[in-house]
Amino acid sequence: MLATIEIELDEQTAQAYINAPLDAQEKLRALLNVWMREFEEPTSEFGLLMDQISDNAIARGLTPDILESLLDDE
Repeated sequence: MLATIEIELDEQTAQAYINAPLDAQEKLRALLNVWMREFEEPTSEFGLLMDQISDNAIARGLTPDILESLLDDE
C-alpha cells in the first residue's frame, strides 16, 4: 500500500527531483523508504546520536533559550 506525504525541501533540491527522469525519481523514493525505516526503532543509531548530541550540548551549557536565540540570528 502506498501513501503520499509532503516534504519541504529547498528550491534547488525540489527542482532537481522534479527535473529528474522518472527512473531516478523511483530510485530516490526507494532510497527514502529504506532510510525512513531506520527511524522506526527508537533505539536507532540516529536516535542515539541525537540523544548524545543533546546531552553534550546541555553539559556545555546550551539552554533552550540560547538555542532559540542562535537560531533566530540566522
